[in-house]
Amino acid sequence: MTADLNIIAAAALTRESENFRFRDFLRANDPEKIDAIVHRLNDTITPAIDCTACGNCCRSLMIHTTTEEHARLAAAAQIPLATWEARHIETSLQGATILNAIPCAFLKGSLCSVYEDRFQECREFPHLHRDNFNDRLFSTLMYYGTCPIIYNVVEELKVETGFLAILPG
Repeated sequence: MTADLNIIAAAALTRESENFRFRDFLRANDPEKIDAIVHRLNDTITPAIDCTACGNCCRSLMIHTTTEEHARLAAAAQIPLATWEARHIETSLQGATILNAIPCAFLKGSLCSVYEDRFQECREFPHLHRDNFNDRLFSTLMYYGTCPIIYNVVEELKVETGFLAILPG
């Protein structure tokens, strides 16, 4: 299991074309079978990675938010909702509300300062517990070089699906 961000970032660069071929390979497989493997790998790998030692997702993700989350965090901070939103939220061109800073303004060191009240998108990242893994391959591979969980799940998935065995020597 690899958690070293330098190794993961370097692997992302050297394996970019391999990962594109892997994406095509996965799309040619039974999506339910792929989901079952990904869920099992996620259940094994996620507990073995200390996210609090990393925090890389908080340094690189654009986080979509909801008005309910804004209200919860404003209440926790004991400031008016409008003030909280003015400090932390912007509206995308598509009309979605997103955090206005990358890295996340709530990241302190590699820890979330609002962890108990964090956004749903943060709670669910890297989304490997969800069905339809093949439908999220673009975004999953986009974070392959920044998230140790995604990196390890994808590398193990290459082994378990037999993908590495078909690569040219």
